[in-house]
Parts: sequence; C-alpha cells; structure tokens
Amino acid sequence: MNDERKIAALIHISAFTVFIIPFGNIVAPLLLWILKKEDSAFIDYHGREAVNFQISITIYFVVATALVVLLIGIPFLLFAFLIGLVFPVIAAIKASEGNYYSYPFSIRFL
Repeated sequence: MNDERKIAALIHISAFTVFIIPFGNIVAPLLLWILKKEDSAFIDYHGREAVNFQISITIYFVVATALVVLLIGIPFLLFAFLIGLVFPVIAAIKASEGNYYSYPFSIRFL
C-alpha cells in the first residue's frame, strides 16, 4: 500500500480520537488533511470527505441530544453513534484499497 492510501485511511480513522479528546473527531482529520492535502488529490478528496462527515455527525449528535428530552432523540442518538463508528471504518478500508468513498448522510461544508 502506498503512502497516499495510508494517509487517507489514517485521516478517516483519526476521527476515533473523539474518545480521547473532545471534538477530536473534527480536529484530528482536519489537521491531517490541512497538512497533507497538497501532497495528492486522493488525500485532498478523502480529507475533505472525512471532515465534512465529522462536522455533520457532530451536528446530528447535538440535535439528537436536544431531542432526547422529547424521547424521540434516543433512536436518533443511537443511529448517529452507529454511523459514526461504522462509516469511518468503511471509508478507511476503501481508502486503503485506493478507492474513493463518499459518506452517506454527510453535509457538504467544504
């Protein structure tokens, strides 16, 4: 596996720093992307996708948390948690294989 595929996969996996650092799911992929986006279009694409998804998932968590008061937020919170775990792993696998991956449920900010 070449370096650009490794870096792209690492950008997606770096979202799991949220379990160590608050907002690490946005900060870590953003920093890696900013530092490496000039190196290749492949890294730029995957970094942009990862950051967009992590911003989106953070917004979904905030909205779902607010809706927990009405009890309808509980399934949304569980859904957001699951897609926040599963999709970065899928994206990292696709990136490591040299494929482009577009996250579902992602708002395009960048």
